[in-house]
Amino acid sequence: MSALRDALRDLPEAVFADLLESDDEYVLLVDLPGATAETTEVLFEDGRIEIEGRREKSTPEGFRYVREDRPLFLDAELPLPPDADGDAAGAEMDRGVLEVVLPKRIEGDSRRIPVDGGDEDTEESIGGTGEANDA
Repeated sequence: MSALRDALRDLPEAVFADLLESDDEYVLLVDLPGATAETTEVLFEDGRIEIEGRREKSTPEGFRYVREDRPLFLDAELPLPPDADGDAAGAEMDRGVLEVVLPKRIEGDSRRIPVDGGDEDTEESIGGTGEANDA
């Protein structure tokens, strides 16, 4: 999890984020004022989470910017803790606060990886008999 904590520290100063942890999950809270669910995208890929948030900025009629410091977008790529299950993650946007819930994998949780069969010559060279072995 230290890689995620370090990545949160490297976010621009204008971005505020909190990381919470329980026995069952992580919760990442990111302030994205002015962003909506429609202008925010959260992607999970290769043990990383990517957050893209946009907001529209308008000026009242007759006004122009003298100084403009509020960012219009956030593009952040954050590493997930090794026990976070990105496939089961969920996200919600409420009043400009993005909440990403990352369940933890259950210890010992595993999934079967199917093994495709090869041709018979391969079986003979591995097992020596060409018959399936009871392992």
